[in-house]
Amino acid sequence: MIQIGPLRIQWYGFLLTLAIFIGFELAKRRLRAWGLDAEKFEVVAFWAVIFGVVGARLGYVLTSPSYFLQNPVEVLYIWQGGLSFHGAILGGALVFFYFHKRKGYPLWPYLDAATPGVALGIIAGRIGNLMNGSDTVGRLTSLPIGFTWPEWAKGFPGICPGIEDISQVYRCAELLRGPVHLTQIYGALVGLILLPLSYYWLRKKPFYGYAFWNFILWYSVLRSVLEEPFRLNPLWLPVYRNDELGIGLFTATQVVSLPLILLSWYMLRRLGKGPG
Repeated sequence: MIQIGPLRIQWYGFLLTLAIFIGFELAKRRLRAWGLDAEKFEVVAFWAVIFGVVGARLGYVLTSPSYFLQNPVEVLYIWQGGLSFHGAILGGALVFFYFHKRKGYPLWPYLDAATPGVALGIIAGRIGNLMNGSDTVGRLTSLPIGFTWPEWAKGFPGICPGIEDISQVYRCAELLRGPVHLTQIYGALVGLILLPLSYYWLRKKPFYGYAFWNFILWYSVLRSVLEEPFRLNPLWLPVYRNDELGIGLFTATQVVSLPLILLSWYMLRRLGKGPG
């Protein structure tokens, strides 16, 4: 985004930081409208962001282990991209749970209020991935929606036929530049869908936790359907693969999404029944 001498500001980090600050303010306004302490939320949310980043990076590393085993120091290079949103949500939610158990802070209202900010984070992260070029790259495709990265887009190294891990392209003798699925845009679309849905769930709010668990459920569904089949990721369960269209099932994210969908459905039913 900006480079002045040794100072570099990446689009990815800038957009995520902006989304976090906007998300903070949106959540605090919502909590004040509910008559809850917004200042306590700010303290919890600060630590949730820290551990959310840790969880996001850990989730990404665990699902793309081969490169980081050879380059372990790059586990710390989060400014280059490479964060798992499932990992971020888990890491952040654990912080909210900790403050709930240790200090008695409300759990589900705080998590509900944070959902629009998480949707903004998804949008910001995927746009940052697009600007980075080499993050969340799509598969080669013959479909008309395929996008060929121009030669001047140095962030995109190219696709190596037969290798499904973009970090391993150095092993390839000849790289192809496209056309590929523009999965960064597919992922941003997931966030754009979830943002108005978050406000709908917050307005409806039959019980606290309703927005949060609906968010987890539909994020898992939408990402598994709209983004993951087209991403250049190794298939944990190679059920289906079409190299011409650029479609593959199932990636690590899709495998993890299934238990999260079932857990979300269970929690919505459980919380909907009330304390009894």
